Amino acid sequence: MQPLIDNARTFGQRPEEFAPLAQGQSPQVLFITCSDSRVVPALITGARPGELFELRTAGNIVPPYASEHPTSEAATIEYAVEVLGVRDIVVCGHSHCGAVGALVRGDDLDAVPAVRDWLHHATPRPAGAAEDPEVAEGVQSHVLAQILRLRSYPFIDKKLAEEQLALHAWYYEVHTGAVRVHRTESDAFEGL
Repeated sequence: MQPLIDNARTFGQRPEEFAPLAQGQSPQVLFITCSDSRVVPALITGARPGELFELRTAGNIVPPYASEHPTSEAATIEYAVEVLGVRDIVVCGHSHCGAVGALVRGDDLDAVPAVRDWLHHATPRPAGAAEDPEVAEGVQSHVLAQILRLRSYPFIDKKLAEEQLALHAWYYEVHTGAVRVHRTESDAFEGL
């Protein structure tokens, strides 16, 4: 913890660099990714403060849209699209994902009921080889399922129809730093 505290102390010694951020935010991208500590959106993209609006959930899950009982995830997505006017949404899964790995393997998660119940939103169950430690296939199929889930949100469907929004499926390899994007033409994840 001490190195984090030390950095926080020196971080605040550059107020002129951060003063313009007090005027508001206008990110162009909503970046939905996993809560995993090895996935750092600003590091991956090189984004500066104010350039990415982030939503981090266990397993980068986008829950089903429900207007009568909205989730914080749905509220974050709605705010990004309707208020901030983001033009792009990236769903970024990653290798070695514990959440997707548990789903692919069919792990017993009864000891962590909140995790188990949250992962229930990841339907359909991701495909993939249970013995693959990277769970690459599982994560990639899961990311595409989350893109489809986003399309079911009425305000996203409307923005897509009006060509005011684009959705992007990314896969990040934590062991190499490589980022792959899903190309619809080849139906494969390829290097950026």
